[in-house]
Amino acid sequence: MPELDTEILVVGGGVGGVAAALAAARAGHRVVLTEETDWLGGQFTAQAVPPDENPWIERFGGTATYRQVREGIRGYYRRNYPLRAEAARLTDLNPGAGRVSKLCHEPRVALAVLEEMLAPHRAAGRITVLLEHRPVAVDVTGDRVDAVTVEKAGERTTIRGGYVLDATENGDLLPMAGAEFAVGAESRDEYGEPHAPEQADPGNLQGITYCFAVSHHAGQQHGIDRPAMYDFWHSYRPDFWPGPLLGFLAPDPRSLEAHERTFDPNPDADPLAITADQSADAGDKELWGFRRILARGLHQPGAFESDITLVNWPLNDYWLRPALEIDGIAGPDDVARAHYEAKQLSLSVLYWLQTEAPRLDGGTGFPGLKLRPDVVGTADGLAKSAYVRESRRIRAVTTVTEHDVSLDILGPTGRKFHPDSVGVGSYRIDLHPSTSGDNYVDIASVPFEIPLGALLPRRVRNLLAAAKNIGTTHITNGCYRLHPVEWNIGEVAGHLAGFALRRGSEPHQVRENDKLFEEFGRVLDQAGVERHWPEVRGY
Repeated sequence: MPELDTEILVVGGGVGGVAAALAAARAGHRVVLTEETDWLGGQFTAQAVPPDENPWIERFGGTATYRQVREGIRGYYRRNYPLRAEAARLTDLNPGAGRVSKLCHEPRVALAVLEEMLAPHRAAGRITVLLEHRPVAVDVTGDRVDAVTVEKAGERTTIRGGYVLDATENGDLLPMAGAEFAVGAESRDEYGEPHAPEQADPGNLQGITYCFAVSHHAGQQHGIDRPAMYDFWHSYRPDFWPGPLLGFLAPDPRSLEAHERTFDPNPDADPLAITADQSADAGDKELWGFRRILARGLHQPGAFESDITLVNWPLNDYWLRPALEIDGIAGPDDVARAHYEAKQLSLSVLYWLQTEAPRLDGGTGFPGLKLRPDVVGTADGLAKSAYVRESRRIRAVTTVTEHDVSLDILGPTGRKFHPDSVGVGSYRIDLHPSTSGDNYVDIASVPFEIPLGALLPRRVRNLLAAAKNIGTTHITNGCYRLHPVEWNIGEVAGHLAGFALRRGSEPHQVRENDKLFEEFGRVLDQAGVERHWPEVRGY
């Protein structure tokens, strides 16, 4: 079996994994970065999710390298796309003019920007990228991880690193390494969280979504074959839903009141007039513009026949069974079934849109809707990976609870300060319907900090959380899982591993020793990691 040795091993090439690898490499360390798919970037790319961000992201509330990604995306459009002059001049260009984000864009553009950022480090040999490699085993001695074995097409490679960062989408290394972790919902008694269930429920996970992109071409026929599970999904009506799941009537996540969504492909409104601000308007009532990733109206006339929009809606969230192996609850066959059913749901949504969805003109069906496999880089037209909202979470030195972030608990000027803060974030506590039949939990939060202790397992010494697997609860995961926060987490994990190697200290010691933490804080400050908020209010 081939073996590799490196200073820092990052397993998982999503948002956090790429940030971690960049941070460590920029400090001069040798990094191996592995990724299950053939695209780096996770939520940005393989999952095809436009970034959910805080309302101040254009000015602050993200790391300097995250802002570099954002400006790189805009620069890519300015250099390569036939933008109208007034669009090209916008400093806050929103390429898709979508309402969910100030930076709705195509996944391939984010991929190009991330590859560009990694390129000099790959050329210098500081970063080795292993695509289409998944972790299958972890070697452990006592409280340390010795090596991780990854597999591609039946061939295995063992990688040894001084520090191992778990940046997988599901916290896959945690059970393999025997690290203590939480999964699903904690009981209300464990942390006293008001929105936690009375009883712990390990199988209670937010739904996953297989996103897909479509354009619309009036007068053309782009219908897909009837999906195998269409009859099931066509008749499926959750107990807590106001109508069939395949329909435009769905709960408002914040109020749970039934609201009719509209769907009007390629509206004539000028996309320059669109404002994306979820603090004022969630933007989810008009589905075409909600997650639009290319707006033809931003470009020279005739450059594009249609907008492109990304379908990640209430209609295609999947929650029938966990898409994660959980002892005594879900095994490999259950997980495979979950992913199959989730894909069938998304294809059924598209088929319903093409054949039965009500139109504003009184007719039914949009046969001109065209699935865009070229946009997401797959044969079936669905994103390479499911959009995973909730993973396994380390049992951490510090666990972030609802008391640390809830606007109702802390008040509009309240804030939980962490002496070991290594970053910031802000987003509503946004839990999608779950595998235990919960409806949305979508409540206001205050701007929050990321404590270093949340990245540290209680026992294992050289394993760091570098993605959505930090020490949150089922509840607080709902606001710590978004793009800028995951990037911040990964970037800090990369810096921490490098700092520990250079100083000959363990990450736990960096947190516990005031002098070491002050020194590490200067490293983060110099890298442009914002560790505290200015005076702002939650939403």
